[in-house]
Amino acid sequence: MLPSPVLLVGDVHLGIAPADAEQDLLRFLRDAPAHARSVVIMGDLFDFWFAWRHAMPQSGFRVLAALADLRDAGIPVLWIGGNHDCWGGETLMQLTGATYTLEPWDGALGPWRARLAHGDGLREVEDRPYRRLRRVLRHPLAIRAYGLLHPSLATSIALRSSHTSRARRAGDEGRGLHAVASSWMQQASDPELVVFGHSHVPALVSAGRGIYANAGAWYLDRQFLRVTDHHVSRLEWNGSAAGRVLAEIERTDTRSRA
Repeated sequence: MLPSPVLLVGDVHLGIAPADAEQDLLRFLRDAPAHARSVVIMGDLFDFWFAWRHAMPQSGFRVLAALADLRDAGIPVLWIGGNHDCWGGETLMQLTGATYTLEPWDGALGPWRARLAHGDGLREVEDRPYRRLRRVLRHPLAIRAYGLLHPSLATSIALRSSHTSRARRAGDEGRGLHAVASSWMQQASDPELVVFGHSHVPALVSAGRGIYANAGAWYLDRQFLRVTDHHVSRLEWNGSAAGRVLAEIERTDTRSRA
């Protein structure tokens, strides 16, 4: 269980994100303890990150330190790995104290039964080619071979090859992940809240018998989510982790449909 209020943010793409996006994220994380009891990273915090044995990427090291500071302050951090930061989860956990997972996370956000996933590879038809590629990219032999490359060369290759999946919003405007979320919330025993990232399309809508939420892409919108005991809110960064409310749904709205 993650205690509420919970702040959720994702798709920052450090390494290609504008410098002010990283600065705003640092301010957001430093202000989070005043407004939340736990924090979730919804994946693709980095545009590329790899755990070499004796080196680490320079981009985002201040953000990693800020996450470690949160954990030291007693704020649990859950990190859902994305398709851009899926290598080196054990190292990231050691550096930050966050709980890191590449699998969908099922658990409680305060009183909410929730399922969290980055969202890559979930669309049945559209993502079929990517799922085949993902099996190769995440295979231990492929990871070991990639780790033999010089970090500068490996990073350059990764940044050049991944531009199509972070330079724009999803071509279906997020409808595919909305449909997946709806399919996950058909029964009363299913999650009542599903949160994805990946599409870069902000969302907070009723779906199935629950709520589907997506914080969008921080580096594009500076948006994030907040889950309290009674509401899910989609917010815009305004210099404070309290944010400016853009949309909000009460938990009673979903419980009445159960």
